[in-house]
Amino acid sequence: MQGNPVKVWSSTCCCDPFFHVSPNKRHWPKDMSSISAYGPGRRTDQGKPEDLPVTHFFINRRTGLCGYEPLFMKPGFRLWLALMCLTSQVMAQNPQLTDTLQEVVVTATGTQHLLKNVPVQTEVITSKMLQRYGGSSIEEILGGLSASFAFNEGDMGSQMQLNGLGNNYILVLIDGKRIHGDVGGENDLSLIDPRNIERIEIVKGASSALYGSDAMAGVINIITKKHEGGILLENSTRYGSHNDLRQHNSIGLASGKWRSLTNFQLQHSDGWQNTATEYTPSSAAPVTDSRSKTVNKHTSWQVSEMLTFTPNKNWEFYAAGSIYGKGIYRPKGKYAKYDVKTFDLKYRNASASAGGKWTTGRGDIITLDIDWNKHAYYHAFTNTTLAEGFDENGNFILDYPYFKGQKQLQSNQQRTMAHLKGVFALPYSQRLSAGLEAQYDHLKAPTSIAGGTADDNTEALYVQDEWAPLRWLQLTGGLRLNRNEGFGWKLTPKLSTMVSAGDFRVRGSWSQGFKTPTLKEMNYRYIREMNSIIMYLGNRNLDPQTSNFWSLGGEYTNGGLNITLTGYLNRLDNMITLVTVPKTEAPEAYLMQYGEMLNKVRRYENMEDARTCGLDLSVRYVRGEWTAGLGYSYLDTKAHVYDADHERLNRVVIDGMAYHKGNLFVTWDHRFCPSYQLGAGIYARMSSKRYYQVDGNGKGYQIWRLATTHTLGQSKKTTYRVEAGVDNIFNYVDRTPHGLHLGTTTPGTTFYVGLTVRFQQGKNIRFKQNKSNIKNRQDNEED
Repeated sequence: MQGNPVKVWSSTCCCDPFFHVSPNKRHWPKDMSSISAYGPGRRTDQGKPEDLPVTHFFINRRTGLCGYEPLFMKPGFRLWLALMCLTSQVMAQNPQLTDTLQEVVVTATGTQHLLKNVPVQTEVITSKMLQRYGGSSIEEILGGLSASFAFNEGDMGSQMQLNGLGNNYILVLIDGKRIHGDVGGENDLSLIDPRNIERIEIVKGASSALYGSDAMAGVINIITKKHEGGILLENSTRYGSHNDLRQHNSIGLASGKWRSLTNFQLQHSDGWQNTATEYTPSSAAPVTDSRSKTVNKHTSWQVSEMLTFTPNKNWEFYAAGSIYGKGIYRPKGKYAKYDVKTFDLKYRNASASAGGKWTTGRGDIITLDIDWNKHAYYHAFTNTTLAEGFDENGNFILDYPYFKGQKQLQSNQQRTMAHLKGVFALPYSQRLSAGLEAQYDHLKAPTSIAGGTADDNTEALYVQDEWAPLRWLQLTGGLRLNRNEGFGWKLTPKLSTMVSAGDFRVRGSWSQGFKTPTLKEMNYRYIREMNSIIMYLGNRNLDPQTSNFWSLGGEYTNGGLNITLTGYLNRLDNMITLVTVPKTEAPEAYLMQYGEMLNKVRRYENMEDARTCGLDLSVRYVRGEWTAGLGYSYLDTKAHVYDADHERLNRVVIDGMAYHKGNLFVTWDHRFCPSYQLGAGIYARMSSKRYYQVDGNGKGYQIWRLATTHTLGQSKKTTYRVEAGVDNIFNYVDRTPHGLHLGTTTPGTTFYVGLTVRFQQGKNIRFKQNKSNIKNRQDNEED
């Protein structure tokens, strides 16, 4: 079947010149000892045939020494052969969908599965989808290609939301490792280079049993491109409206058992202003000439290195590191309360990691990873400013003066992690995963934490068993024992199953989530001065959050059509969120400093309870050179917050909720000649109104995009690709005044053009890894 990765090897019998496919003998009659395949075939560098799609079959039965009796002349086998060939030809007409179903994914269970066989519903954004879409940022990619995401980008992060829960509940991984770059509770997604992404795997729902804290809404795993061997040189330059520049460079080298991959990325934008109007109280004079921007001018850069040593086919070691910097430059206006900015924002990150992998002779895998990450956030002053600080004697002063050119550390977050994991094949079609984790967090924030620092450590032990008792049934169960120094022990389980019946698959999951309060939620205190002065307070009396997540979904695949429909319910207890409290809760020094100018005090509190529920629909159809798809996400959220003033529970929505979100696309790919291939696509993303407890609601919108790719003069070693497109074709702009929530920050119609040149010479030097018995059996299964 087209795209099915069956194993083939050359016959050793002089009477049989064809390749033989290794059968799974549990599913074949005993007298069938081989399946010969002839058609497309070539040998790898190791002298063995590659795993190839098979289009013609001959069934043979061994009858004697080096002798075969052909069975293909019998009527029953002729009918079977005809059906197999017909199915192969139908699937060959839809290679893109077939390729997607054969994608190997790892995030849902932490082990390798074909996408069609993974027991937990997983959404994959493939390299082909990324290339066609041409997104300039991870926010643009996720928002445009998945209906479940929402963003509201700003200086303090992306404000990402997945199925009703915000960034604090979404675990973002890069190659299976936690991203580190928290900005005011929001991950800095500009750490991720869109040009270095191979694919994106999205698992929705609580995954704490496998990944621990921060995985209550779901997991996003960014799989980066790898350098397998030889010489690699790649340059990608993209330029668009508002002086939007994206630069990516890769240098890959390999010599013997060593491999090196160096990446550089640069992102810059001049920002834009959608409105010059500020939101002002009814008693204040209107401001219609503000210089505040919707998105401020910003520049970021990153350099990373990965060094790999493979002494033999069973061992692999690596060391990696990166440095990152970002600056956000804010305009200076004339209205002290609204657009006068006396400092810019600076970020400095660094990371280092090392580890190894051992593959045993029977295919078991043991890995060890050690990671260190630092994220530092500064105010870089552009004018004389009275701010919180310390005098020469170490005394804390609210109105300490800083001068132009000075900078002040706001927070320095450091995290050290160690992770030991093993994946083992067990009898009776089982696969066991087990691991140990240790994590230490240290936060330094001289002006925002009493005492200046806080730290935390967590240890965990987890196990997971994947069992396939029947060909059509898969069961996965997991358990995690978590210990946090401040909150003690917690056990979180999960259970998922998949039932296959012809073209249909049904998946069901139940899992618990667990999340301890972060160091910022417990300790931070700071002032935000925008349209009004608001104070934010941490709370050391917070309790851990827990959740129960249920999902049930069905999938249908036939020819070029794939449909998935999944319903889910996520119930959270002790959900942590910002709640408005009486002004008297502010520290006395701040009350004396700001007095009546202090408009509001908000503090992190545990909600009494919360729940999100919804329905996700995805439809994709492939027909020859055409691909079409749509996604729809329905969401409803409810939460209860205790109102201390009135001694009652108030029912509210979770901030950022939109009842309806969707996306759709139509793409066309055609090779006009060997030296030119065109790809073109129309994309749309849309959302209904987004609801918030304060500062207004975000408007609904729909944004349309045209993207094209042009592959020019492609040779065996060098690839040239030009991309060009128009985003927001119908020029929608949300002109809501500054200080209120926006539905989208898009600046209106924008244009972009990019050029990628990739040179690669040399062969893949990586050793073929032994697969577990379960993986082999899955690869040989037919649809």
